[in-house]
Amino acid sequence: MARRAAAVDDARARYAESIARAAWVTDPRIERAFALIPREGFLPPPPWTVFPPGGFFKRPTTDPKDLYDDVLVVLDARRGVNNGQPSLHAAWIAAVDPRPGETVVHVGAGSGYYTAILGVLVVPGGAVHAYEIDPALAALAARNLACLDHVAVHGETALGQALPEADVMYVNAGVAAPDPGWLRALKPGGRLIFPWQPSGPGGTTLLVRRVTGGFAAKPTLSVGFIACEGTATAERNRRPSAEAVDRTRSVWLTADRAPDETATAAYEQVWFSTRDLPR
Repeated sequence: MARRAAAVDDARARYAESIARAAWVTDPRIERAFALIPREGFLPPPPWTVFPPGGFFKRPTTDPKDLYDDVLVVLDARRGVNNGQPSLHAAWIAAVDPRPGETVVHVGAGSGYYTAILGVLVVPGGAVHAYEIDPALAALAARNLACLDHVAVHGETALGQALPEADVMYVNAGVAAPDPGWLRALKPGGRLIFPWQPSGPGGTTLLVRRVTGGFAAKPTLSVGFIACEGTATAERNRRPSAEAVDRTRSVWLTADRAPDETATAAYEQVWFSTRDLPR
């Protein structure tokens, strides 16, 4: 048993190094966090079904070492919910750069694996609030994260309600527009990252920062996440083209500013613009 545990530890250390390299992550804290958190401890019991990005070549395994590759792991096959691609999350985590003492709100926490990694990065003195609407996954995350006193699991939606003030808002569910509460919860200098998916299951990562005068935005990686439960797609009245997405440079609350000629997409409460804001 000791030899097998050592082999898994070695696999996890190599995985953390390769994930950081694949994601062009230069912060050693992120690599250490991936090396520290045991992925198998945040999944249902084996056998697990693993697959590379793209969804092909799914295979079952009972060997924890198979989890330590740049693969997704099925959490709920019926709903298409997975423990996501590690290199993508490493890149996202590097983009929002959680620091010791900061507060993170994690929307769509799943079974809590990436929540735990975020939790490592905000100690000492930080806190993580994890929201998961699916009762079974929320219960699993609560069990998995019970040893982390600074992490709270909320088995409820993160839409349409007041959230804790956050330095980082980390959203793992696709939306056509961010919930207004996510923007309002950001502290000055706070960072929001989410999958902007206005036209279906695929979309673009949008990195948002609260700056003086509003919310600066930057489109980055192409992504595809399961849709956020409870979002109202009927609110769409201007769906952006791929070119408009690429030109988006800010996000606005319609309560603060009405959509104007710079709009690339407009919704009932939130709109996107080509207007530049200082970062």
